[in-house]
Amino acid sequence: MRIGLLSDTHGFLDDALIPHFRECDEIWHAGDLGTTEILDQLMGVKPVRAVFGNIDGSDVRSRLPEDLEWSSENLRVYMTHIGGYPGRYDRRARRELERRKPDLFICGHSHIVRVMRDEKLGLLHLNPGACGHSGWHTERTAMRFDIQAGKVENLAMIPLGSRGRKLSGR
Repeated sequence: MRIGLLSDTHGFLDDALIPHFRECDEIWHAGDLGTTEILDQLMGVKPVRAVFGNIDGSDVRSRLPEDLEWSSENLRVYMTHIGGYPGRYDRRARRELERRKPDLFICGHSHIVRVMRDEKLGLLHLNPGACGHSGWHTERTAMRFDIQAGKVENLAMIPLGSRGRKLSGR
């Protein structure tokens, strides 16, 4: 199964992502969509799993949960927007990780790309960074990876250019 992963669009979906995500089986969005139009645009490409983020209003929150937990190809996945990272988890996220015991933990919020193993909790942590223009990041990013036999493989960052420069857009 091939996954396209993004976060923190803040109301902007770069057309440059679409060719990368057309090759995917699903698109996962780790929150701060900004508008329901972003969700609808992504759903027009592939099936979407998404959570709302702290900047999302009632329109987005009425369509998405705060947390998602599921299994893909024998990989237990937990996704929320505000999560932190190994050694510096958000308090709520830490409780959920201990309770849910995922193999893969995905969050957004920091606008910082992270790929980290947490040996204590036995999980892989992914944060795709931010692919919108709002925020403190300098480079816009997303990720793509495969899930096979319960493992993440072929993980790649998708660079989208600087935050201040729109390559293309909707």
